Amino acid sequence: MSLDVVVLTVIAGLFAVVSGMNDGGALLATGVKLPTIRPVTGIAVLVVLVAAMPLVTDKVALTFVTRLASFEAPGGRTAMAVAVVAALVVVTVLSMTGRPTSLTLAVVGGMAGAGLGWGLPVSYRSVAQVLAFGVAAPIVGGLLGWGAIRLLTATTTAAGLWRPHWAGFLLQGVAYAVNDAQKMLAIFMVALGFTEARPAFTTLAAVLFGLGAMYGLPRAGRLLDRELIASRPPHGVAAEWSAAGAVLGCTAAGMPVSMSQAIAGGLIGAGVGYASGQVRWYAATRIAAAWLLTLPGSALLGWCLALLVKGLAGLDVT
Repeated sequence: MSLDVVVLTVIAGLFAVVSGMNDGGALLATGVKLPTIRPVTGIAVLVVLVAAMPLVTDKVALTFVTRLASFEAPGGRTAMAVAVVAALVVVTVLSMTGRPTSLTLAVVGGMAGAGLGWGLPVSYRSVAQVLAFGVAAPIVGGLLGWGAIRLLTATTTAAGLWRPHWAGFLLQGVAYAVNDAQKMLAIFMVALGFTEARPAFTTLAAVLFGLGAMYGLPRAGRLLDRELIASRPPHGVAAEWSAAGAVLGCTAAGMPVSMSQAIAGGLIGAGVGYASGQVRWYAATRIAAAWLLTLPGSALLGWCLALLVKGLAGLDVT
């Protein structure tokens, strides 16, 4: 096994843990006001879905692998490793400055930048499409959240909220597993050279994701449930349904989008639509600003790192 395979496989495993820390907490945060789904149960459900659903469809994983840049070309594994490192650096820096952001946007930017820096063919059209869908997902999530909270409060009592909560959580988990979660599988695909979902690697990614989710739940839950909105149980349930709807719509087009962005949009929409929900617009603006910085920042860093690594390897960068 060559060095680039080993390095990228290790990075893929680390990335799956970080994805759990970043995404898992957000997926569970919508239900923290309800005791219906305990965190351990929720994480177990998500692990099963992340392992199983890519075996049904891996369309989004293939978008990462084949539509953004040609990572099957010579040097593709090294370029992918550079892309992931760039994404992790940008997300870490923004999070440390109080601006949590989308790991998915960071990966897309890192892939585009590293591909360009390494001299791989990059599809500007596909990158632009992913960016457009990434912008649309939280907006659509917000609109759906506004409608969902009104429907919930008109048709459901507090005692009966557990039913739509369970259904919404499961639907949200399915949406994540067939879309956003597949960025983890895509890196394993490039590392090991396979082009379809394999049970061994979807299971490995899911288990590592679950470990990260256990660690990241308190931080992500605090951001979405306390800092972004003064939420009540119906807000979280409305956000689950609206985020799932927005992400599943993007999945049909094979476009990867951030589940945490869609959830944030759903919470804001629910907060606007329900009088007892107070949206903290300063926090929302800070998060939106981080999203705007993420893709170009990751692309620039990925490009610079790719040129540096290629130069240090003694290869021609022209």
